[in-house]
Amino acid sequence: MSQALIRRPWQAILAAILLFFLVLLISKSHVHSGIPSTLGFSQSGLSSPVAINQTLGFQQIFVVSLPERTDRRDSMILATALSDIKFDFIDAIHGDQVPDRAIPFGTGRSAAGGDSNIGSWRAHMNAISEVVRRNLTTALILEDDADWDIRIKDQLYDFSRSSRALIQPLASDSRAYADSTYPTPSSPDALPSKDLDFYDLPSTLQPSKSPYGDEWEMLWLGHCGMNFPVKGMGGDGRADLIPKGRVVRLDDQTVPETQFMYSVSEVKDLTQYPNHTRVVSHAGDGICSLGYAVTQASARRLSYHLGVTEITGQFDIMLKQFCDGTAGKGHHNCLTVRPGLFQHHRPAGLKAYNSDISDHGQEVRKKARSDNLRWPVRTNFDALLAGTTDYKDQFPDTAG
Repeated sequence: MSQALIRRPWQAILAAILLFFLVLLISKSHVHSGIPSTLGFSQSGLSSPVAINQTLGFQQIFVVSLPERTDRRDSMILATALSDIKFDFIDAIHGDQVPDRAIPFGTGRSAAGGDSNIGSWRAHMNAISEVVRRNLTTALILEDDADWDIRIKDQLYDFSRSSRALIQPLASDSRAYADSTYPTPSSPDALPSKDLDFYDLPSTLQPSKSPYGDEWEMLWLGHCGMNFPVKGMGGDGRADLIPKGRVVRLDDQTVPETQFMYSVSEVKDLTQYPNHTRVVSHAGDGICSLGYAVTQASARRLSYHLGVTEITGQFDIMLKQFCDGTAGKGHHNCLTVRPGLFQHHRPAGLKAYNSDISDHGQEVRKKARSDNLRWPVRTNFDALLAGTTDYKDQFPDTAG
């Protein structure tokens, strides 16, 4: 037997060993976030319900943050790293650094609520302008105190199915929608015959622009209060044009019991549903700009209505007007989810440090918490860094 034939088995064994370690190395390089595995998305198209990627199905993620708030920046960097999320900071600005001549003519600081709110307005406008300048197709804009559940990618997968059910044409009839009040109710009193069941959603046409659907202008994913659109909301009748359809998901175990819900708005309209219910609908009477997504087209419209023409309130109030169709801003296609997927994180320490806009008093918070989240990333840093699944549930179910 030749020496070449003797060497071949050893060469094959060596190649197999090298291949094994290569596969092991690759697999380990993908297990770095500590987050449970989630449903994926084929980058080659939009046939899957949502792009569960590092930018959560958007082309870019921006986080608005004051450069000197290194405490918030450090926490955000760690939270996104442990969630396998990529983002860029947009430097926020103090209101007293915005000269009067930079504020739209005919309005003043008082319209926005003073210097602190002028700073918030300008910071968000900088983020929106960056979307326009870079010609981004879509972008998610977050504030630097935003938190989310460890299962955020699964939640966005579910949200994408719901948003598509509300705004994508039916596969069986491209001229019709599952929500009979979409795109515009036939009358102010028009209502869908029933809620759409998350577990039995109709088949819709595949989107070509975004995994969340083709016709949305804003996705209000993080807020501290929202209502279902109803007749007469806003006072001038414009909100009567908002579609009234809802996708209802019962038994969502990422949702706390209703008794634990925090909202600036009342949550009484959520009490019509059982505990652990999440609802996707069109936005109505929203408050807080904690997290929202825009398209290139809507970013241009926001730049015009909120940045070029006039200031008609605090920034989040102007977002509400943009979505509700009030204050001369026209009707726009905004979707939301209740409870929101992005929530305020409130760290331990002086409550006065919670906000750079409003006064939260001098009391000391002894324990960090995040509103309306069962497994918040920021209150589970220890477990995520240790690689365990012993997550802290902020709102465990009550006995019985």
